[in-house]
Parts: sequence; C-alpha cells; structure tokens
Amino acid sequence: MATPRQKRLQKLVLVMQRLKDYHQAQHATHLAQAIAAEEEAKAITDTLDTGTDMTNLFPELYHRRVASAMERRHASAARARQEVGNIIQADARGNALARAYREATDLEERSAADKERLEFIERRRSNEA
Repeated sequence: MATPRQKRLQKLVLVMQRLKDYHQAQHATHLAQAIAAEEEAKAITDTLDTGTDMTNLFPELYHRRVASAMERRHASAARARQEVGNIIQADARGNALARAYREATDLEERSAADKERLEFIERRRSNEA
C-alpha cells in the first residue's frame, strides 16, 4: 500500500514530466518560428535581388521587412535557447523526484518485509512455548 508521501511524490513526478513536455513543445514552437522568419527574410531578399518594379519603387519597405524578419528570428532563437534551460531544469527536478519516489517505495517494501519477518519469528516463539 502506498504511503501518502509516495502518492505525493508520484504525483509530483507526473507533474514534472508534463512540465518538461510543455517546455519541449515550447522549444519546438520557437524553433519553428525562427525558421519561418528566416525563410521569410530569404524570400524577401530573393525578391529584392530579382529587381521587380515594386522593389524598385519601395526598396526601404522591403529592407524593413527583411530586418523585421531577422529580428523575429533572433528573438525566437533566444526564446528557444531559454526553453532548453527550462527543459534541463525540469528534467533534473523530475529525476530527483523519481529517485525520492523509488527510495520511498524501497523503504516501504523493506519495512513491510521486516514486519513480516518479525511476525513470523513471534509466531514460531509462541508455537514453541
């Protein structure tokens, strides 16, 4: 039978796993946004390089869009790096909680086995007497 401490630890292990999964999803989202912004900047740059009528009329607009896309790429990449740190922290906390849960479970099993042995010894003594 699980002790209240074991139940709490088990719940915390699950919460930390969900938190880690959340940070991994956020990391993937930020990476995807960075890639999309970089592709947008490349597409605009390719359009500028072709020298269409619109790019000749409004070159500063195209340059601003490229600069904006590159800023979004840098910001998304920075957020992705931050999420990597969050993933590492969540993983470390989850591992520590999992260790504590295993230790609590092992302690409970040892206590149950010790209790069973003591009862067996007491039964033998009462039968011998």
